[in-house]
Amino acid sequence: MGVTFPMIVMYPTDAPEKIDKLGPYDLEVSRNAEPQEGAFPLVILSHGSGGTPLVYRMLARHLARNGFIVGMPEHPFNNRNNNSLEGTVENLTHRPRHIRTAIDWFVGRKDFAKALKPDAVSLIGHSMGGYTILAAAGGVPTSFPYESPDGQSHRIPVTPDPRMKSLVLLAPASVWFQDPGALNAVDLPILMLVGEKDHYTPYFHAQIILNGVPDPKRIQHRIVENAGHFSFLSPFPEAMITASFPPSQDPPGFHRQTFHHELNAEILDFLLRNA
Repeated sequence: MGVTFPMIVMYPTDAPEKIDKLGPYDLEVSRNAEPQEGAFPLVILSHGSGGTPLVYRMLARHLARNGFIVGMPEHPFNNRNNNSLEGTVENLTHRPRHIRTAIDWFVGRKDFAKALKPDAVSLIGHSMGGYTILAAAGGVPTSFPYESPDGQSHRIPVTPDPRMKSLVLLAPASVWFQDPGALNAVDLPILMLVGEKDHYTPYFHAQIILNGVPDPKRIQHRIVENAGHFSFLSPFPEAMITASFPPSQDPPGFHRQTFHHELNAEILDFLLRNA
């Protein structure tokens, strides 16, 4: 592929935290601190189409504080700064490869390799990130005709990564896995949470996964009452909450701050049992 991409990394450390600037957000972290002694499971978090890893900062920090190393790659050409590959076969093909590249980066770094628990990799994906991690874990996607210059559907070539131990799907986009057997190889523990009032990836996306994996009993599944598609993003600062910025918006009566305390705890509990 020949591209590089930035990745935010959070990890356990004994260094004291202080408020630091992470993009437009203030966050209590210990920038460039020494990793804590020990071996920790790795989590790779995949953002949504046209998004940014920064909108999952609170979840990543919560996991790092509780014994996980977290990598949050910015998917090239499908992020908020450059979204030129959205809706293309190239994007479907490249996104899962970014996951493998991110894992390989950790394994190849001396400072992190010694801190990694061997072959203990979990993936978290929101929206298009859900597609990404399903493909990285063995799903076989098929594109839609409109995504190719030739107007044809194509089977997307994806090499599954055997290091995966579990998946967390948040409002996942799954319509590329509707062919028979497309999810047969995704035989992992899965936590899947979907929003009751999600108009971007409505419930049939979850049904594709529930009906497609070989053992649906391995899926811990919940519909989050009154939640929308963007309710899974970290709460935004007050100044950014406006109707002109849809990611900051939730259905009336939904309290994102309260939900994220529950969400972070639920994901942490799942990963502690399945990492």
